[in-house]
Amino acid sequence: MSVALANDCGGCATGCNTAQLTRLGIKSDGFDYIIALAGNPNTGKSTIFNKLTGLHQHVGNWAGKTVARAEGAFNLNNKKFKIVDLPGTYSLLSTSVDEEIARDFVLFGKPDVTIVVADATRLERNLNLVLQILEITDRVVVAVNLMDEAKRNDLTVDERALSRDLGVPVIPMTARRGEGVNELLNAVEKVAGGGYAARPHRIKYSDEKIENAVQTLAKQLNETFENLPNARWVALRLLEGDESIIRAVREQTLGNLKQSRGFPQLVQLEV
Repeated sequence: MSVALANDCGGCATGCNTAQLTRLGIKSDGFDYIIALAGNPNTGKSTIFNKLTGLHQHVGNWAGKTVARAEGAFNLNNKKFKIVDLPGTYSLLSTSVDEEIARDFVLFGKPDVTIVVADATRLERNLNLVLQILEITDRVVVAVNLMDEAKRNDLTVDERALSRDLGVPVIPMTARRGEGVNELLNAVEKVAGGGYAARPHRIKYSDEKIENAVQTLAKQLNETFENLPNARWVALRLLEGDESIIRAVREQTLGNLKQSRGFPQLVQLEV
């Protein structure tokens, strides 16, 4: 596999998380924490969103997109939380507009916590998205929803073992009955406030060529784009041939981050 990138020089660095959120169409003023709500379609994500926000929500469109965006708010222990319901996606590989929106928000919006909703009856399939998000951020809470359906199908989820393996809190839920909502809120508050020492599971590559390629690209990305949240993840997407990421680097529009210096005129990595 090979990646070839050609770029011109860029300008100065700028921006902070607030600027990135504004670019994504999210107003963070007046809130202590920003929460992202992610998950596969049909996992009960909207039910959890409604349980957390009640009537304190509104719907608009993502900036520059025709995709609907739902935002809500809740208060907990004198802290104000804004929660953004991301489009339901199976991955963050940006093969669709929905996936690109979810990816950009988690990567560039840098939410204080990302809740990933998984279906207890299809946990193995849903963990694909969980693991991809853990590659970007360790500020994650996994909500394993539809536990009643799992029980009906004689399926058991060991949330403690799963939490240990993933390195982040895992909360079993039956959201439509309100079961697990308080536990989810407590976990979100703990992660947002830095009270949980996450040890996220991340893939380690035993192939030396792949690891060297990832490190080389990540170093060049960090030198080029100031404030890039996770250069390693971007490097992995480049090596996998993610066309939207390759285009964003070529056009110097990666997350709309300004370049601190020019990317090498030609980067050629053979793996």
